[in-house]
Amino acid sequence: MDSTTTAPAPRGVDAGRGVNWWTDAWALFMKNPGMWIVLGLIFIIVCIVLSVIPLLGSLATALLTPVFVGGWMLASRKQEGGTAIEVGDLFLGFKDQLNPLLVLGALSLAATLVVVLVMSVFGLGFGALMAFGMSSHSAGGALAGAGTAMLALLVGMALFVPITMAFWFAPALVVFEGTAPVEAVKASFAACLRNVMPFLIYGVLGLVLSIVASIPFGLGWIALLPVMLLTIHVSYRDIFGR
Repeated sequence: MDSTTTAPAPRGVDAGRGVNWWTDAWALFMKNPGMWIVLGLIFIIVCIVLSVIPLLGSLATALLTPVFVGGWMLASRKQEGGTAIEVGDLFLGFKDQLNPLLVLGALSLAATLVVVLVMSVFGLGFGALMAFGMSSHSAGGALAGAGTAMLALLVGMALFVPITMAFWFAPALVVFEGTAPVEAVKASFAACLRNVMPFLIYGVLGLVLSIVASIPFGLGWIALLPVMLLTIHVSYRDIFGR
């Protein structure tokens, strides 16, 4: 597949589709819930194993996440086409467009590091203001430091939104369309920007589901994680018409 294929033009959808992405993903999940849960658990275990490796584990997780997501997209389309999915389908990204998916991981890592750097700058301001407040016994300095810390958190959250938008559809565009990584990132951002309202509704519903899934010792995530990943495929199909 040519990795320089132009991304298809995204289309705008009704705001209510933000709800349908969850319901459609759930319907796809229920066609083979056992296997989707197994794939999700394998993904989680791989991430946990990598996380115990100092520094390199975090880098590997960042680089490989788009590869696994790409495999998940291919498995989603496979099941949607009526073919049974298998454990090996989670690793399809290692066979199809591996290099572009790794580039996506590198781009995502770079963007995340920029956000962390920006937040650390605010964090240094927080530390300086707190130190000033403590040394001068100034409640105002301490409050200013706390305000700076809150500002750093808000800035970080605000910066992570466009990053999420940029990489939401990128793995799917790479594995389905053969789109080059940078163009895939641009097309993903444009698609999300054009569909702000459905994504807003999708996000609010996702927040509620995340809270519910976390209540019973986080066990609900065993099902929610696979469904959440399936919503990427469902929303991609909806917006890019593929």
